[in-house]
Amino acid sequence: MPLVKGSKRPAGGADPGPQRAALDSPDADSRWMAARGLSGDADAVPALASALARETVPRVREAIMTALMRIGNAASVEAILPYLRSQEAGVRGDAIEALQALPHAIAPFMGPLLSDGDSDVRLLATELARNMKAAEATRLLSELIEREQHANVCAAAIDVLTEVGTPQALAALEKCATRFAATPFLPFAISVAIARISGAEG
Repeated sequence: MPLVKGSKRPAGGADPGPQRAALDSPDADSRWMAARGLSGDADAVPALASALARETVPRVREAIMTALMRIGNAASVEAILPYLRSQEAGVRGDAIEALQALPHAIAPFMGPLLSDGDSDVRLLATELARNMKAAEATRLLSELIEREQHANVCAAAIDVLTEVGTPQALAALEKCATRFAATPFLPFAISVAIARISGAEG
């Protein structure tokens, strides 16, 4: 008898069809349970992405993003990324939290995010570097502050570098301090970052 390759299913082996259908339920509890049940089902990403686009209940939206996060592939990242542009702070926060948990999957998207035409997106993208490997986060954020013209975006990048930066960031930080010498809060923040990275802060 020929072997038949089974489709990917959530943990427990349950048929995901009814759960995907339940994402359209008028009942929020049913949608929430469906999202939780589809965690780990890579084939459910399109259904979860569609559900996320129309979901208005915060806890259900969070469950959908959590399901996408637990799948953790490039398609999941692509489904979550648009919500960095949401006008709702809670939605942006949920998206950042989910994407921060996927430092490897988000890595190929970081270049475009840090070069985005919207300064708010660039600012939020700096947070996504926080859980990346220190060397990669340092490279990305150093390149950003060498070209960035928006003081608040630089400040956000410097905050992350203060926490995770390596000595390779020092030259970029010094150049940034020179460029923004007339913006008082930035040179001070940079001095703190340089001290911490270089180990001079006691």
